[in-house]
Amino acid sequence: MTVTVRPATPSDAALLAEVAAVTFPLACPPGSDLADIARVVTTLLSEEAFTRYLADESRIVLLAVDPTAAGAALGYSMMVTGDPDDADVSAVVASRPTVELSKFYVMPQGHGTGAASTLMAATVEAARATGASSVWLGVNQQNERALRFYAKHGLERVGTKTFALGDDLQQDFVLELRL
Repeated sequence: MTVTVRPATPSDAALLAEVAAVTFPLACPPGSDLADIARVVTTLLSEEAFTRYLADESRIVLLAVDPTAAGAALGYSMMVTGDPDDADVSAVVASRPTVELSKFYVMPQGHGTGAASTLMAATVEAARATGASSVWLGVNQQNERALRFYAKHGLERVGTKTFALGDDLQQDFVLELRL
């Protein structure tokens, strides 16, 4: 599969929301409340939300596409520059300046094709270009596929943080990659 990664533009907001609607539920813990998942998709991952993210100078959004399939979206990543707001994260992420890998999702048809690795390489390159010395992210402890992927790409577990999906509080692993 051919994969091209490029910076997302404002005209990609609807496409990013479509990808997020498919991929976010796949990363949620088993047994998560479907109404809570839908609420995240319709508020934090909507076209309007992506329009705001794309206009925010502290965010970098990359879009992975298959140019041989009319530019079909394969996934996206979103980084947020600046120090972590979360006290638990701030205490365990050792290297500064840092960039949060806020979102990293690949469509099911891209799983196992190398699309995620291509997107990760471009994401790390974009993080380095900001002058960051590390990248960090939170990942659900039960998301074994994601944990294996991130470990393969050099991210190491440095702590935990709380993630709220509705009223359900999860303890995510905090992973860090020193650049």
